[in-house]
Amino acid sequence: MSIIAGFEHFIRQDEPLAPLTWLRIGGAAEYFAEPTTVDELAALVRRCREHDVAVRVLGGGSNLLVRDEGVRGVVIQLGAAAFGEISVKGQAVIAGAGAKLGHLISASAREGLGGLEMLVGIPGTLGGALHGNSGNHGSDVGQFTHGATVLARDGQIHQRKREEMAFGYRQSSLDELVILSAELRFEPDDPMQITKRMQKQWIIKKSHQPLAHENTVCAFKNPGEMSAASLIDQAGVGGTRLGGVSLSQRHANFVVTEGGATAADVLRLVDTLREQVLDRTGVELRPAYEVW
Repeated sequence: MSIIAGFEHFIRQDEPLAPLTWLRIGGAAEYFAEPTTVDELAALVRRCREHDVAVRVLGGGSNLLVRDEGVRGVVIQLGAAAFGEISVKGQAVIAGAGAKLGHLISASAREGLGGLEMLVGIPGTLGGALHGNSGNHGSDVGQFTHGATVLARDGQIHQRKREEMAFGYRQSSLDELVILSAELRFEPDDPMQITKRMQKQWIIKKSHQPLAHENTVCAFKNPGEMSAASLIDQAGVGGTRLGGVSLSQRHANFVVTEGGATAADVLRLVDTLREQVLDRTGVELRPAYEVW
């Protein structure tokens, strides 16, 4: 049986992935799937397991670099409405992993539920935010997460309670194949005050990060209390350029791509920066993005 037999209505072959990432570079997916229900998703995952076909899940594409040669196997994106629903019950917000993080923050604020507003301006979906425990200024999505529904690589669905999950700096124990949904709990607060904090955070964030029209990705994780941007500046390598790839003039820790840029250019630039920062400051930086 073909890997796509019976799934033709939501699977495409040789699908370009560059338009689905913030960097706008990279090759195509051998198979690209957009299931419309959890049942379709689980059936596809079981089929891939039977055929020993690799499966990857694509979120908002904000922290992803796709290699120029593309991706073998199946790439799944949870863009259907069934995966992006958001509902509020008292102090709890239940949201699908495909929901945009920005939509979740806005929905919580409207209901007078505070805490998540410090993450305003962080791109991507809730699933990606949970997987990498997105955060800002000492606040992260993990501290509000009280439960999650996940899909394992064998196609089975499991519930994860708070005590079964662990969150650290830009990482979490939610490493199953797919995060389907999560329950987050917040403290009641004045919606006007939440909105004011959101607006202030948005202004601060946008004043220091690349412009909206630029193709960009955050290059490195901050090592401990130090910022990667300050280490790059300290090493004297801010503004470095290689081919169609350079460091942002607004924030030294963001890579920006231009016309003609390749994934190989990004990898070479990041490797060069990491080596020079290590040589000149003694600190080894780790990439903040994922490479497929």
